[in-house]
Amino acid sequence: MNLTLTAEGSVCSPAALHAIGQEAASSVAATLKALSDPLRLRMLSAIASDPRGESCVCDLAELADVSQPTVSHHLKVLKDVEVLTSERRGTWVWYRINPSHRGAVIALLDSFAPASLGWRAGAGEPPARPDFDARITRLGQELASETPELEQETVLSIVRESYTALARTAKVTGALVPLTERFARQRLADLTRDRDVSAPQVLFVCVANAGRSQLAAALVNQLGGGRIVARSAGSNPGDVIDPHVRALLAEIEGEAAAERFPKPLTDDAVRAADVVITMGCGDVCPIIPGVRYDDWAVGDPALASTAGVEAIRDDIAGRVRTLVDELLP
Repeated sequence: MNLTLTAEGSVCSPAALHAIGQEAASSVAATLKALSDPLRLRMLSAIASDPRGESCVCDLAELADVSQPTVSHHLKVLKDVEVLTSERRGTWVWYRINPSHRGAVIALLDSFAPASLGWRAGAGEPPARPDFDARITRLGQELASETPELEQETVLSIVRESYTALARTAKVTGALVPLTERFARQRLADLTRDRDVSAPQVLFVCVANAGRSQLAAALVNQLGGGRIVARSAGSNPGDVIDPHVRALLAEIEGEAAAERFPKPLTDDAVRAADVVITMGCGDVCPIIPGVRYDDWAVGDPALASTAGVEAIRDDIAGRVRTLVDELLP
């Protein structure tokens, strides 16, 4: 070992004795290069903080005004350096933090990022957001005890996914927990449905789930007299039901109409359906063997006058009568 004496009489140690190895440095540098993009860091933060423990491409596309292929490219870069892992389920690819890198990611997001922004204890702390995690966990445990045929982790995952999906469009967070419970119960019922003994099930899908799909489901429930289960969902659900449609729903369902709210499309809803009917949302539903698919070309209530909305209702009602006759010969 060669040591050097400085002018002050202290001993210098060769830098190579303490420096990170060349191979390790190259690996770390490649990872840091992959992270040196604002959008990638935001996506990494979104995935790390998602209560489901994972996020899909459709979630992350909302972080910036870029195309879905662009988002997929950035995610691939993070996956190539093993920061992320992925899994395809249905029509979407889901991403989560690689367990072997979780400690490093948390240190980056919770320690390095605040330090680089100059945050100091007690001075300019980022605002806290409402934490529903404890309430959602309790809800998941309650629903798991009511659904013994499913693993508890499966039920908890469904509840967390339901909450996160609804939270994206919620304007008033006070109603999120009860809405999550209703949405999760519907999804659990779909997962545990026994086709051999249950009533026929129809799923109506439009874009916002704020108008025509809600009307169609309400009309099926009315005309089917409880002998058909009708669901509705949106490929890009809105935050509230269209006011004109809400009034028509009240005429059809009475006070029960107040319980309706826009819901996102899920794979389990499609798998549980005997018939899936799309209404102006294009080819968004995963193709499941044994499920019948139809497309109804009906107008969008959001673009219609009051009289136009009533005409759309009448159009849907005629189609629903035919459908009910087919399902209940």
